[in-house]
Amino acid sequence: MSYSMTTTWKGDMAFEADLEGHKVLMDAAKDNGGQDSGPRPKPLLLAALTGCSGMDVASILKKMREPLSWFQLKVDAESSQDHPKKYTQIKLTYQFKKSDNLNPDNVQKACQLSQDKYCGVNAMLKEAAKVEWEIEYI
Repeated sequence: MSYSMTTTWKGDMAFEADLEGHKVLMDAAKDNGGQDSGPRPKPLLLAALTGCSGMDVASILKKMREPLSWFQLKVDAESSQDHPKKYTQIKLTYQFKKSDNLNPDNVQKACQLSQDKYCGVNAMLKEAAKVEWEIEYI
């Protein structure tokens, strides 16, 4: 399976990626020559991680017929100080509502399956950084 996409320079430090017809504008902060008109590329990796793993977990819990009404993922990352500045540690927190009365074993299994088997973004990031995760009930 292969994938191809196009990213176009929009002036200054802004670039627009065309992802299967969806436009994503990336830009640098004003103090780095940009206009701050979009997110930075590196944090988009974290957004991709939360989206990828979140889709896995939501799908798995649906198949398990768990009564999921609210679900959120939080990510915290540490970056190296030297160039190339890359993420060295990433912590992903899966957050669920206590009042949903989800089976904790099923939630654990769904998150574990995403981490170990299904999330390709996670698999790639694990090659470059220490990735940890936890589950919280709010």
